[in-house]
Amino acid sequence: MLDDLAYAPGTAAAIGRAFPLFEKKMQSGQPKPAASVRVSFASASAADSDSVAYATCEALAMGVRRACRLVDMPPADLTTTQLTEEARLAAARLEAGGKAVTVEVIKGDALLASGHGLLHAVGRCAVEPPALVVLSHVPKGAVRTVALVGKGIVYDTGGLALKSKEGMCGMKADMGGAAALLGGFEAAVAVGTGSTAVHLILCVAENAIGPDAVRNDDVVSGVSGKTVEINNSDAEGRLVLADGVAHATALPSRLPGLKGQPDLVIDMATLTGAQMVATGKRIAAGISNSEEVEAAAVAAGRLTGDLVCPLPYAPEFYRKEFKSQIADMKNSVKDRGNAQASCAANFISEHLHPDFNGGWLHVDLAGPAFIEDRGTGFGVGLAVAMIGVEGVGATAAAEGKKRARK
Repeated sequence: MLDDLAYAPGTAAAIGRAFPLFEKKMQSGQPKPAASVRVSFASASAADSDSVAYATCEALAMGVRRACRLVDMPPADLTTTQLTEEARLAAARLEAGGKAVTVEVIKGDALLASGHGLLHAVGRCAVEPPALVVLSHVPKGAVRTVALVGKGIVYDTGGLALKSKEGMCGMKADMGGAAALLGGFEAAVAVGTGSTAVHLILCVAENAIGPDAVRNDDVVSGVSGKTVEINNSDAEGRLVLADGVAHATALPSRLPGLKGQPDLVIDMATLTGAQMVATGKRIAAGISNSEEVEAAAVAAGRLTGDLVCPLPYAPEFYRKEFKSQIADMKNSVKDRGNAQASCAANFISEHLHPDFNGGWLHVDLAGPAFIEDRGTGFGVGLAVAMIGVEGVGATAAAEGKKRARK
């Protein structure tokens, strides 16, 4: 029972979250029989048979369940190769449903040839190679472009800056941003993105330990051309996302069907423990270069249940934290008491193309993506709303513009 049908997408996401696809592994016993759940909404604002609302809600609920499943999978099962295959499978499902999706995969040493040196450095010593996976849906006559960039660290040991045994448990969830955006991309495209082209960029790697692991004191560079002195190999998420946002905003464009640059870039990541200190385990931190985008994200969070609280965006205050004597920047802050979550976001934004004048939103969902040792699918609904899917996004966009004007 809903006060307004606008609350249906958030309700659908919550219901999807309650029925995980990943089943607990048991020593004995028969597998559970397949079950189906039918949900009907009653609202004073619209008929119960509203087909648009149901189509959107069904896609959103399934997107959440798929994202949860990926986060729940053990790291031996969800390797970099398997996460890449999961993206291919999502594209295949969309193609089977009549939605055109192109797939590009750059992996292993080919990343060096394409300039993705930061992503390559993070994942180069793992048994299975790192990859940049790009899924693109470009509707005919598209007039707006959204690029989604997801952190896909399938396991994070901390690299040579090794995590403690307590701190390492749960690091299979460090691909929660990629899972959310893959689920959101599939849900949005399945329902229809109207005149909006959507590109999904997954930065996939395992931050492992080995003879070829990136070292603290190494200097590496990526797509942006900026050099980075590594002072903390456990601050790897911002490195792979730096290559991701640089890829998204490159000129000439590296994205199919795009002549210029995206109108909106959204990156999602389980990036910092500081996010949980700032906004807790149920609310993500949002950092944006645009007041309108920031307000839209807050509104979208309220509609979908993926709550977002804005944190400061102030490059002039945070650049000094990454000062390096031998490179353009370091990858980890000098003062851990100076807005770590905002600083980490600022590092990523420094790798946007210097001519990029669109909106950028960074969502740190370190806490909300993984609660009580299970994936939550947090971020799927937020992505769908920010893309502007019918039944979800229009209200968020309008509310964002209204709040920005105020």
